Amino acid sequence: MWKRLPLYVKILVGMALGIVAGMLAVYFDLTKFTTDWIKPWGAIFLNLLKLIAVPLIFVSLVKGISSLSNISKLSRIGIKTISLYVISTVIAVSFGLLLVNSFEPGNTFPEHKKIELQERFGSDISLKKNQADHIKEESPLQFLVDVVPDNFFKAATDNTKMLQIIFFAILFGIAMVILEEKKVRAVKDFFDGIDAIILKIIDIIMLFAPYGVFALIAGLIVDFSGDVDLFTALGWYAITVIAGLLIMIFLIYPLFLRIFTPIKYTDFYKSISPAQLLAFSTSSSAATLPVTMECVENKMGVSNEVASFVLPVGVTINMDGTSCYQAIAAVFIAQVFGVPLDIYDQLLIVVTATLASIGTPGVPGGSIVMLIIVLTSVGIPIEGLALILGIDRPLDMLRTVVNVTGDATVSTIVAKTEGKLTYPPQIIAEKVKS
Repeated sequence: MWKRLPLYVKILVGMALGIVAGMLAVYFDLTKFTTDWIKPWGAIFLNLLKLIAVPLIFVSLVKGISSLSNISKLSRIGIKTISLYVISTVIAVSFGLLLVNSFEPGNTFPEHKKIELQERFGSDISLKKNQADHIKEESPLQFLVDVVPDNFFKAATDNTKMLQIIFFAILFGIAMVILEEKKVRAVKDFFDGIDAIILKIIDIIMLFAPYGVFALIAGLIVDFSGDVDLFTALGWYAITVIAGLLIMIFLIYPLFLRIFTPIKYTDFYKSISPAQLLAFSTSSSAATLPVTMECVENKMGVSNEVASFVLPVGVTINMDGTSCYQAIAAVFIAQVFGVPLDIYDQLLIVVTATLASIGTPGVPGGSIVMLIIVLTSVGIPIEGLALILGIDRPLDMLRTVVNVTGDATVSTIVAKTEGKLTYPPQIIAEKVKS
């Protein structure tokens, strides 16, 4: 019976059992056992996903770009992709600001809890501040400098250097498009074979997904066992962030799908639910990429040509959940510290959060460093980071779902506008019956 269950059901079962195991570990004081013997399996699962991320992105981009017939087609897809990603990010930031200014969660934060958290997370804040100061001292064009690797193999050994890998993959693919077909035929066949091997490796890794998710969730419950008061005190803040993220998932993306595609949002979410669940449990859009690609191609009917370009780019530059969270977090901290923010300051948050989200690595906690850039851009004390650091991981899990959902939405829209979207077989069957 277990073998016949869909992947998303198995992942849900793993999550549910992980919650139960974590709560039992806290109740019966088995936290050390959970940390030593269960949590490592979650780390192994994450490492397996990260292991395949770099080769998947490089091979998928090269294969996708080289399959395009000409450079003008590549430019057209690229412009559509980046434009949609930027538009959705600006919308996410705007909704975040609207919600946090309406609920004003920072005005109800208890003073004693603020002092307690500042003392508890002081060392973490100092580390993040040093990283952010280093970024601020760099040239405004340092972002472009960082995109171009001086050593591809060195970049390929670091999962945070995805932009550099994407740059070289795009350059490699463009060169293949420009060259004569007969000169690159053998290379295309090679990448086709490598792509097939990588997809099979993904299938093997996903057999372990329910167990990996179980270990990750159980470990997370244990890690936050002593922070019940923290969740209570930050309830309004968490509700505000969650509301903003849910608006993106259940309002903005379905609206985009309705305007640009014939696909029902219920069919869309049913198809990508395995990727959403994995994103929630791993807090990493980069680690979830293999599953996202599989869902979008095999269940949504997006062509490999489009998915292999749009999705890897989205992992790096499309962070709707992250940018929405950064806007809410910045204003929340400002409210706690009594820092007034006028319309200019809030517009600056929109711009800064949008740009910061582009440079945010798709790994757990990657948005914390970039949030400090947003805070300092409008004069908000970065010490306020201690107020939200304790519950960042649970919210990070949900905003990663938003990031992955946004990637899938944009890839579907681009595929439709390019005539590269086909209905999945089960949807075709339903339409024939009706």
